[in-house]
Amino acid sequence: MGWCLGPRRESVPGDRDAWNGGTVMESNLNRRMFIGAAGAAVAAGVATKVLGEDAPPAGAAKTIRIVGVSCSPRKGKTTAAGLQICLDAAKQVSPNVEIELVELAGLNINGNVAAGVPLPAGQEDDFLKIMPKLSDQKVAGIIVGSPVYFGSLSSLCKAFLDRLMAFRKDNFALSNKVAGALAVGGARNGGQELTVQMIHAALLCQEVIVVGDGKPSARIGATLWNKDDDISGDEFGVMTAKNLGRRVAEVALRVAK
Repeated sequence: MGWCLGPRRESVPGDRDAWNGGTVMESNLNRRMFIGAAGAAVAAGVATKVLGEDAPPAGAAKTIRIVGVSCSPRKGKTTAAGLQICLDAAKQVSPNVEIELVELAGLNINGNVAAGVPLPAGQEDDFLKIMPKLSDQKVAGIIVGSPVYFGSLSSLCKAFLDRLMAFRKDNFALSNKVAGALAVGGARNGGQELTVQMIHAALLCQEVIVVGDGKPSARIGATLWNKDDDISGDEFGVMTAKNLGRRVAEVALRVAK
């Protein structure tokens, strides 16, 4: 049964409201309280429908995965080592963080496919093996690493980034995943920052959330110096790798909530 309110009438001090036995002021207050309570109930009902009856409580922990993609043609070398530093740091952020290192060395990833050029007859497309590792709903963060060749990223890294076109065409399937970049060069200033920026530029086209290495270095990403095929002696570079892994995990956990 709905409420039926009659026409408003002028009130005088002490006048009694006939329908609820209180003063007009009390009546108006009661009606405001009733409407406010009803609005709150409606809002609560809408929230329940939006979240679903089985929705987890706010701030509930969710397990996520951070994937590092090494785009070096040399398997198990310094780019992979740098990414492993990132991933280990990400893992330390929370027990709800899983990590995985994917190396593209030895895989056939042809960037021409992104332009609609078919593979030669009989040639296997190994990018199809990589796609499920990135599209998994548990994957919340991706760190792309490349060696620096002549101040730029590797041809394998460029092919990989081009092939991410498949995710863009699939309604931006990588949207809102957190991404970072790592570069390893043969000199302290051998083009690492430029390579990181190139990776960022390609990732931004996927609607991902790009982050740099976090504090205290807090620059554009992880930049490591490969001296005699070893990055362990590059104290500053190792710090940026740790900070990048931590930052990707922190932001990914926030987004996952």
